[in-house]
This record gives sequence, C-alpha cells and structure tokens, in this order.
Amino acid sequence: AAGARVTIADRDETRGAALAAELGHGARFAAADVTDAGQLGAAVDAAAEQAPERGLRIAVHCAGIGWVERTLATDGSPASLESFQDVIAINLVGTFNALRLSAARMADNEPEGEDGHRGVIVNTASVAAFDGQIGQIAYSASKGGIVGMTLPAARDLSVIGVRVNAIAPGIFDTPLLAALPEPARRSLSASVPFPKRLGSPGEYAALALHMVANDMLNGEVVRLDGALRMAPR
Repeated sequence: AAGARVTIADRDETRGAALAAELGHGARFAAADVTDAGQLGAAVDAAAEQAPERGLRIAVHCAGIGWVERTLATDGSPASLESFQDVIAINLVGTFNALRLSAARMADNEPEGEDGHRGVIVNTASVAAFDGQIGQIAYSASKGGIVGMTLPAARDLSVIGVRVNAIAPGIFDTPLLAALPEPARRSLSASVPFPKRLGSPGEYAALALHMVANDMLNGEVVRLDGALRMAPR
C-alpha cells in the first residue's frame, strides 16, 4: 500500500504464494528457511531484482518460533539442549543470517538523498527480551540476542548508509495466538494496560514503516506493547 515492491520469504510455499497473490502489485514469494544461507541468499537476491534500478532498500525480518520449557522440569530433569538450540538457530542466528545477507545487497545500492541512504533493516525482538516469563528461557535468550545486535549492527553498517532498528512486540494477534481457546485470548487481552486487546499486524507494520521513513531512527529497539510488562507467569 505504501508503494514497495514486496518479496515474501518463508518456508510455507502454499501460504506464502497465496499471500503474494492476495497482495498483488507485483508481490512475489520466495521459498526460504532463515537458517539456510543458500536459500535465504537466493530470496534476498530475488527481492533485489524486484526493483533492479534501485535494489533492495527495505528488509523486515519476522521469522521466529518458541515454546514453553523450564530450565528444570518439575521432576528435576534438565531442559532439552536440542530445543534450546533450535530456538536460537531460528530466532537469533536466522535473524543474523537475514541481516548480513540483506546488508550485503544494500551495499551495492546507489546512495540516495543528502545523507547517502542505502537501506533500512527492521528486526523483530519481543518484550520477552526484557520481561521473560517462566518457561521462556530459550525464547527470551534468542530475542535478547536480537536486542543486543541492534546497536552494533547499526554502527557496523553506518559506513554504507544502512540503518538498523528492532521492534519488540507485546501480545499480538498472530497465527500462533489464534490457536488458543477464546478464554485464554480474553485473559491475554485483559493483561494489556491500554488498549486492552491484542496488537494487530497492521500496528506492527505501521511502526516498521515509520522506522523506514524516519531517517534519524537508528540503532533503536522500540517496544510495541500497550504498556504491558509481563508477569513471571
């Protein structure tokens, strides 16, 4: 709607292609797993080729997984190392993979404007990076890593005129939460100070667009959570 030529990269080819068709305006789908350098590199190249005269200018990274597992279970058994590694691999390493590959393509762009901008990268953290709940140790660690990458990435890429920011959403109405029973959804909504509801994808998108448009917004992590502070459980 804002005029971008969109490429959607995801593992789910059926839903990804359907979304590209729904969006129209030349939107494309590229199958890619964020942990696979070859697949993701090809998707980034496809995005850059959407506008060959300008190249890849905007990259928004949202891929992530998470589940509940305590450091020690109630019977005293330790958490699964493999599960922890899976979350870190997708949420944190996958984000870095997307960041580095996007930045490499943006470096090829012609600088624009008085400041010489070449691109903007928006990563997705979470309020769990700051308010991790019981059982969220892997998820919180992965999202805390994204928060920690934001400033050094912005500083690293300042030399080529690429800005880097991150959004830390609270409780949003995503497909993950759509699977919850309605009483659970109502309870989650009530925990948000104001507005007392789940966040919408459009509100995330509005903040991402502002990060793209505001040239002085760089190296920043912005909470988008309705003043929510997560309780321990």
